[in-house]
Amino acid sequence: MRPAVILIGADKGGVGKTTVARTLLDYFTTKQVRTRAFDTEAPRGTLKRFHGDVTEVVDINYVPDQMKIFDTISAAMPVTLIDVRAGLMSPTLRVLRDIGFIDAAKQGQLAFAVFHILGPTISSLEEIQQTAAYLGDCKYFMVKNFINNTHFFEWDNATHGSYFNKIKDAVELTIPKLSEMAMEQVEVAAVPFNTFVANRSATGEQASYSFVLRGYVRHWLSNVWAEYDRVRVMDIVRTKEPMADTAKMRPVIKVAEAS
Repeated sequence: MRPAVILIGADKGGVGKTTVARTLLDYFTTKQVRTRAFDTEAPRGTLKRFHGDVTEVVDINYVPDQMKIFDTISAAMPVTLIDVRAGLMSPTLRVLRDIGFIDAAKQGQLAFAVFHILGPTISSLEEIQQTAAYLGDCKYFMVKNFINNTHFFEWDNATHGSYFNKIKDAVELTIPKLSEMAMEQVEVAAVPFNTFVANRSATGEQASYSFVLRGYVRHWLSNVWAEYDRVRVMDIVRTKEPMADTAKMRPVIKVAEAS
């Protein structure tokens, strides 16, 4: 494996980016891929509340914290996941461009992928144009998220093409909606989705979560992971030669309602 950095964010808030980050952390855990995470919701991060053992809260605008993230990337920790605070997506990509990180990814020194969580309005689509200016040949996943009961308008073909085609080979992915009551219980438990399904507390002790709600979470999580498998998320950390081949697969993600 080669070291990979996965950026999850959006310039708009309330689109469920941290929920997507949590599912990715659980996904890599099941794949036995060592992963660390940085939560940029300083000083108190939401991601750290659920994955405190692998997550550190940082200020992405603070140079020493940038060094803490990017100076410590190594193959010993294959995945570095960064949950970017709302409004900081474009500024963070600008920093990565300025420090030469994106160029290093293009040269194959590491893998870089962006999970862009889209909102339901045209203004969210306009973020794609801003984001595309920084990415070059890096992997790009556009995520349409229904987790918060969001209702997306149906973009006509012309509108879809004018924005989604800004980035070559972008792939769309759908994450299903989880039952509100099940989501609330996981929030109260303050544990990873995997841990909730296993009926364990944050300390690893036997818990007494609802059998029914655990079933809903298990079914939902398996659907999410099936989507990650479909767009071959694991390819982000698999070494490929030549690097030009890896640039051919770039993904986009939606989150749709589960049947």
